Amino acid sequence: MNIMLFHSTYGLRPAVREAADRLRAAGHEVWTPDLFEGRTFTTVEEGMEFNESVGKDELLRRAVLAAAPYSERGLVYAGFSLGASVAQTLALGDERARGLLLLHGTSDIAPNATADELPVQLHVAEPDPFETDDWLSAWYLQMGRTGADVEIHRYPGAGHLYTDPGLPDWDAEAAEATWRVALGFLAEIEDARP
Repeated sequence: MNIMLFHSTYGLRPAVREAADRLRAAGHEVWTPDLFEGRTFTTVEEGMEFNESVGKDELLRRAVLAAAPYSERGLVYAGFSLGASVAQTLALGDERARGLLLLHGTSDIAPNATADELPVQLHVAEPDPFETDDWLSAWYLQMGRTGADVEIHRYPGAGHLYTDPGLPDWDAEAAEATWRVALGFLAEIEDARP
C-alpha cells in the first residue's frame, strides 16, 4: 500500500519515522511529510500553540501539497492525533483514497462528506481527554453516514499518544496491540485491491 503518514502536534518526531519504518518492513511505501517545517516540541501545549499560529487552513494546504503527487496511486491516509485529523480530512476529500488509519485522533466531518465503503480504523485510548466518549459516538455515527466502513479499537488505561516511546503516554502493550491490528487492516486493504 501507499501510505501518507502525518505527525502529531509534537511535530515529526523519531516515533513517526519508526512507525514509517515498521510499515515499510511490512512491504508498504510510506511518506512522512513535515507539516511543521522542521519544528518539534516537547509538550503538547507548545505544539498546539505553534499549530494555532500556523492555522488549520495552512496545515491542510501543506498536507494537500505533500499528498498530491501520490494521490493517483490510491493512498491510505494515516496520522497521529493532529495528523489523524489531517489524514481524515484528506481521505474524505480524495475519491481515490484506499483507506484511513487513525491513531489517537479524529476530526469534524462535513455534512456532505462521502466515503463509499472506505475502510477506516481508529485506535484510541480509553478514556482519552481529546477523544471523549460522546465525541466518538457522534463521530462514529457521522462516519457511518458517509458510507465508510469503520472499526474503533479502544485501549483502557493508555495515555493519549501511547504509541510514542519518547512521551509520558507510552504504553508498550497497547502500542504493540495497535500495530498488530493496524498491519492486519492494511493487509486486508491490500488483498482487496482489484
